[in-house]
Amino acid sequence: MRIDDEQQWGQSETHYYSAWYQAASWSQPRQIYIKSIREADELLFNHEYLLTNLTKLTPETAFELYQHRGQMENDIKEAKEGFFFDKTNSTGFIENHARMMLSVLAYNLVSLFKRVCLPPKHVSVRVGTLRLWLFKIAGKLVRSGRKLHLKLSSSHVYQKLFYQVLAKIQQLHWR
Repeated sequence: MRIDDEQQWGQSETHYYSAWYQAASWSQPRQIYIKSIREADELLFNHEYLLTNLTKLTPETAFELYQHRGQMENDIKEAKEGFFFDKTNSTGFIENHARMMLSVLAYNLVSLFKRVCLPPKHVSVRVGTLRLWLFKIAGKLVRSGRKLHLKLSSSHVYQKLFYQVLAKIQQLHWR
């Protein structure tokens, strides 16, 4: 790659490479895929490496495949930690099955909520963080006449996000 006066520093660059590598203790060489990314207005590249026995892939395909695999691992971790999918503390199958189905329903509702109500930069936020940002808010329920008013803390750190999400929810029309 040649850098000259025409280099577009304000644009990101991504380059993919592949090579073979064999450590001394390995019986055979392995395919290594390299992804080099230079963010806009940065001088140096950041490199990502994949070492695999999958040899018939293009580097782009290999990184996409492993990215999907990593996302699935994150989804499984989210299901276990955020919704307790793996918790089976009842002695009967039916009770554990019902608990699991409620967890699945909650997981799907939160996934829908993330896609529909959250700003795009927050869609990948985990459910524990959502609880902290949007639900664990100091407040007081005040009754006046025939109305109930929920008064939330005015010093809530994620107040702007809370009201953005609330506005999105209020815009939804279910038919």
